[in-house]
Amino acid sequence: MSNITRGDPPGFTNVRKTIYHHSIRVDNPKSLIFLSGQLSRDAEGKLVGAGDMAEQTRQCIRNMQTVLEAAGGTLDDIVSIVVYTTDIRQFKEIVASRMEFFKNKLPTSTIVEVNHLADPGLLIEFQATAAL
Repeated sequence: MSNITRGDPPGFTNVRKTIYHHSIRVDNPKSLIFLSGQLSRDAEGKLVGAGDMAEQTRQCIRNMQTVLEAAGGTLDDIVSIVVYTTDIRQFKEIVASRMEFFKNKLPTSTIVEVNHLADPGLLIEFQATAAL
């Protein structure tokens, strides 16, 4: 059984403590799951939420949930997320949508603005690591 400790160093301010932790320690993981970048596509590969950052964010997270469930995990098992977005100005929409899914067991997180993603119309991509 994995022992996952989430937290922030004493005296080190986390200005977005409702969406991530500065560190996560995983002792004795049974399994590590590395998720490929998840895009805003449905099960048939069609774009979901054209032009809507919030809905594209939700779809990426729903896709991560599907992948993790197939591997025996849940979103609570995610210990690290990297987010790639084509418009960092929509950060608030991204955060609000993430908070619908990640409430208590927060991952570490990095967000990066990029010029383009794999296909036109894609606004965001999530890559994650989970520990079971």
